[in-house]
Amino acid sequence: MLLFTILLDGIAYGMVLFLISVGLTVTMGLMRVVNLAHGSFAMLGGYLSSVMIRHYGVPFIWSTLGAAIVCGLIGGLAELTIYRPLYRKGDLAQVLLTFGMIFVSIAAMTLLFGPTPVAESMPKWLEGQIDLGFRTYPSYRLFLIGVGTLLAIVLYFIIERSLFGARLRAAVDDPGMARALGINVNLLFTLTFIGGCALAGFGGAIGAGILPIEPFYALKYLVLFLVVVVIGGLGSFRGSLAAALSVGILDTAGKYLVPQLGSFLLWFIVFGLLLWRPNGLLPPKSAT
Repeated sequence: MLLFTILLDGIAYGMVLFLISVGLTVTMGLMRVVNLAHGSFAMLGGYLSSVMIRHYGVPFIWSTLGAAIVCGLIGGLAELTIYRPLYRKGDLAQVLLTFGMIFVSIAAMTLLFGPTPVAESMPKWLEGQIDLGFRTYPSYRLFLIGVGTLLAIVLYFIIERSLFGARLRAAVDDPGMARALGINVNLLFTLTFIGGCALAGFGGAIGAGILPIEPFYALKYLVLFLVVVVIGGLGSFRGSLAAALSVGILDTAGKYLVPQLGSFLLWFIVFGLLLWRPNGLLPPKSAT
């Protein structure tokens, strides 16, 4: 029974990590943009959803979708004005600017909402328990597993099987040739960035019950998001899903089974995985 609880809790946790990190997988792995401020969009999504629920009475589902849309639009504007000039500046410039954006977002959220975490804003239908036949389990975590699975399937077909995904990979590998073939590379990058930021905002809003929203959110969970991207393999959608679930389950198991080492066990395992497979669990074919 304990192992089953660990598995379900770990999968729910992993799905939240996946929803937030998959956008970073796309921008870092496919677009080659080191966007350390990705977590800021997840934090913004959590704050926006909370404000819409608490102050305007917007239902939970619509508030999370609205937060995702707003984060996507802000991300698109940021791509046009901030990120695009950095594409050819090199990794160091991207790291310095996006890391600085984290501290700007921390200061802004602290000024607007204060330094304390935001209280959860879950609807009544997600606060109860669901009878699984042999035990009850929180409906909120089952909801996260269901939503994460559905979005993983949709994203797989968009990124791996659609014409859009093929054009994106072509634009990244050889933008000059892609433009010669009539592909609008700039528009493609902007749309991709919008999608990645929207997913981050959605993940931050829907996953606030597991990763509480606070001003230091983007900095606190930065390494965790990067670990998912790196362990999965830069640019690998399937790797991102596998890494997020692995991190979620391993971290949860460590806290349940060896609480005195729970904060360190995950990082020991991550270190070993990177030594074993430096290109990630499921790297893109070009990286193998």
